[in-house]
Amino acid sequence: MDKIRITGGRALQGVIPISGAKNAALPLMAACLLTDKPLELSNMPELADIATMAKLLEQHGATCERRKHKMTLCAAGVENVKAPYELVRTMRASVLVLGPLLARFGKAEVSLPGGCAIGTRPIDMHLKALEEMGASIKLRDGYVHASVKGRLKGANIIFDQVSVGATENILMAACLADGTTTITNAAREPEVADLARCLAAMGAEIEGIGTSRMTIRGKKKLHGASHRVVADRIEMGTYITCAAVTHGVVELTGADRAMLLPVIEKYEEAGVQFSDTKKGLRVSCPDGIRGVDVMTQPHPGFPTDMQAQFMALMSRARGASMITETVFENRFMHVPELVRMGANINVHGRSAMVRGVRNLRGAEVMATDLRASVSLVIAALAAKGDTLIHRVYHLDRGYERLEEKLAACGADIERVG
Repeated sequence: MDKIRITGGRALQGVIPISGAKNAALPLMAACLLTDKPLELSNMPELADIATMAKLLEQHGATCERRKHKMTLCAAGVENVKAPYELVRTMRASVLVLGPLLARFGKAEVSLPGGCAIGTRPIDMHLKALEEMGASIKLRDGYVHASVKGRLKGANIIFDQVSVGATENILMAACLADGTTTITNAAREPEVADLARCLAAMGAEIEGIGTSRMTIRGKKKLHGASHRVVADRIEMGTYITCAAVTHGVVELTGADRAMLLPVIEKYEEAGVQFSDTKKGLRVSCPDGIRGVDVMTQPHPGFPTDMQAQFMALMSRARGASMITETVFENRFMHVPELVRMGANINVHGRSAMVRGVRNLRGAEVMATDLRASVSLVIAALAAKGDTLIHRVYHLDRGYERLEEKLAACGADIERVG
């Protein structure tokens, strides 16, 4: 199994291109199931999760043609509506085929999802909303068995809490429902808005894109479209952290400041400096890092997918930081590994007190999930000596050519068998 070796202590200098967003690309791929016409997606990242979703769609009967960062999907030949356990268990986003399959074909059989071990993340809200739209839902043998007589019906959906996945699933399902669907307390993440814009290009009628209340007027059919995937704001935030923790100077090409304002504001408070360039965003940290507090929240709050990276940064800050995780209940699994590298972190329930240390030290550490993995990379870049990170397959799920991008900016990093 591959590992990553990093010798820390080098300030990053150079240019890092930001890839298309994984969390936008996956639901966009699922949206191909809503039509029998081709859907062309550009700025697609080359990631393990993208390959997994392509396999899932292909076993349904769709075609997925890949040409570098472009993908053409067509679901004209879909006959199989079962999403099997062996594919769904590896990636939670697989559950996003449920809404489109049910809306277009009137039935779906989808394994209960897997993915990173960062919390339970149940799909109760997905199922309850589909039932409100007229679907019959049964859970049997680890699968969701969903069916509807005729077509789904428009409904007034009110989510008890903000859920990106539930919003995306119901948004897609509503596009082919009879009547009008209103989603209240909808997720406002840029990736959700990106999906809505793509659906609109496919002929959907959607109001309130980017807000907490969306109205969808169902259509009998959608058509094909061409759509460019938005930049990956979490990759952007990750490389901001890499530059800051090494006191480097990096230009992030393709970065969009507006997509990451909650993170940029906290990082500026911590001493990181930003300036816009013609191609993106320049990041530097000439005066060191100050400890600041943060609480994760749904968008437009500080994203939970940046919590681990921020913790790695705060482990090298002057002073202390209180980091509170409100989105997932089991997202501090990187703490013991950071502590192995010399970080001073104490966890109390859903909060972690991080007291900055003068130096981190290289160590052998174990990745536990996608964002935890990259927090160890960040810590290793700043640490004295060598760090060996095990189970880096997590990184391949969400970061395209990470070692190559960091090495181009002077990092001493390599993948080893």
